[in-house]
Amino acid sequence: MDEAEPAIEVRDLRKHYPKTPDGVGLNGIDLRVPVSTVHALLGPNGAGKTTTIRILTTLLRADSGTARVAGFDVRGQGRQVRRRVGLVGQAAAVDEVLTGRQNLSMIGRLNHLLSPATRAGELLDRFGLADAADRKVSTYSGGMRRRLDLAAALVVDPQVLFVDEPTTGLDPQARRDVWASIGDLVAGGTTVLVTTQYMEEADALADRITMLAAGRVAASGSPDELKARVGGDWLDVTPDHPADLARLAGICAPYAAGPPVTADGVLRIPVADRTRALVGVSSALADARIDPLDLSVRRPTLDEAFLALTGPPTDPVETAVTR
Repeated sequence: MDEAEPAIEVRDLRKHYPKTPDGVGLNGIDLRVPVSTVHALLGPNGAGKTTTIRILTTLLRADSGTARVAGFDVRGQGRQVRRRVGLVGQAAAVDEVLTGRQNLSMIGRLNHLLSPATRAGELLDRFGLADAADRKVSTYSGGMRRRLDLAAALVVDPQVLFVDEPTTGLDPQARRDVWASIGDLVAGGTTVLVTTQYMEEADALADRITMLAAGRVAASGSPDELKARVGGDWLDVTPDHPADLARLAGICAPYAAGPPVTADGVLRIPVADRTRALVGVSSALADARIDPLDLSVRRPTLDEAFLALTGPPTDPVETAVTR
């Protein structure tokens, strides 16, 4: 594949499911993923993330549109595509009865590697599983299984790795271990397309993000670009008593650059000038003899960007904190 050519290029990809309520899986999405980057598909359940992965890995045929992976057309050159990609699905694809080493060696033999045992050892070291290599996978933690899944997908050294919901159900430390493993892969030249519902995950991992909603691309860009599209800074005011929220909104109104939002007992106000807003609101609250529990200015979050750019989802996108 020419390095100037993207690792993944999708144009007007469409897939319909007649027997589902809305019938739409993908409704004309475009996607371009440069070589050696992480690209995240972000969206709630039913947005079209897994459908996209299945089409790009030749497991599902699109109704129309074009898709190229590693320089090959997924419809007409499926064999060439499969030789160059790896897939880590939502469910673990390793055999729990076998050891970690046996799992990787078996995959190597099935792919006719000259030295499957050597390759298994390399990957076990790479993913920090050497000490558990000869234990049955049934004894592995969730994070260890996920890392073994990643290792299994890399036995044949793919150019492009697809990872579907990589950290669902994992604890925070295991989630960060998986993130670090994915980062190492990209540093070594692998291109990664990852799907996720976790805003924190997309923000931490991705060079670029495509936000999907109801089978369409709602927005695309780097995490910082997407946040910038929401606007400037936000002033958060947490009152001592929730009953004060309405009164606070009136006091802060002169400094607001847009409609305030109330969530979880916090008044969130978009502001154009963070310093002026912080000083002005602090003074106004002091004059009103209100001592808030917290007063802070922050940048927009990816959660706010998603909601602003896609509208409220029917199946809310979750953050890693709320799962």
